Amino acid sequence: MNDTRELGQFIPLHYHYEMLYDKARMTAFRAAINQVVKPGDTVLELGSGTGVLSFFAAEKARKVYAVELNLDLVDESRRLLRLNPHGDKIELIHGDAFEYVPPQPVDVVICEMLHVGLLREKQLAVIDAFKSRYEQHFEGRPVFIPAAVVQAVQPVQHNFLFESFYAPLIMFQHPYIVDPRTTELGEPVVYHQLLYGYPYGLSCQWSGIVSILEEGTLNALRFITKNILVLMPENTGEPECSWYNQFLIVPLEQEMPVKPADTIAVSFNYPAGAPLSALSPVVTGPL
Repeated sequence: MNDTRELGQFIPLHYHYEMLYDKARMTAFRAAINQVVKPGDTVLELGSGTGVLSFFAAEKARKVYAVELNLDLVDESRRLLRLNPHGDKIELIHGDAFEYVPPQPVDVVICEMLHVGLLREKQLAVIDAFKSRYEQHFEGRPVFIPAAVVQAVQPVQHNFLFESFYAPLIMFQHPYIVDPRTTELGEPVVYHQLLYGYPYGLSCQWSGIVSILEEGTLNALRFITKNILVLMPENTGEPECSWYNQFLIVPLEQEMPVKPADTIAVSFNYPAGAPLSALSPVVTGPL
């Protein structure tokens, strides 16, 4: 296997423990899986990590195939699944999500190889490759969790001073907590969206205009990735069950003063799953 494919498939074990602490992630995925998986279903999880999402699926499914490439995680998830109910329904496979074909048709596919901007991890490439393999062996189309993704970019002014140390670096933000270091200079603008069950490209590219609504100094762009896990039935009162990756603050090479009614031109083009350094936006303006 080449290194570019391995990138994003070997998340350190301790990071998987941190994901268990992410209440927004856990509750959203449990609600989505409970909504989609029906009693008696067969489920496949690509990149199963600690096995928690397969565990959610096994609460209703007849059979769950859980594929994980990281051998340390395979061993750890086997230990954890033995401590929980329904572990007998889950078949844990040490294998490559890029190559695995289930032994029978599946009703639902879960794949959470997600990173803000769809960078680093291989969500798009893994699902695209799986669909191609699956169609060669089986008829029909499984349901995917997540169902869709919507990505947006937002102009911001960010404070990169840390105890007088100036460090304009790529930074992450909690998506559900207001960061006092960031001033929003305009609304988020959608630049990319797709449905996993349908054909899509493997790059994220955009060129467009962003409007400025607040006076300030534009010195960064904030990238937002909203994962729509499932569209909810009308009687639930919620249109969708979704989960946000951490926001990503990308500093600009040159800062610029802006005021309301200004517009700026923004462009970028990067392959999904590429390193963070592949996201290098070009910003010009005010126009």
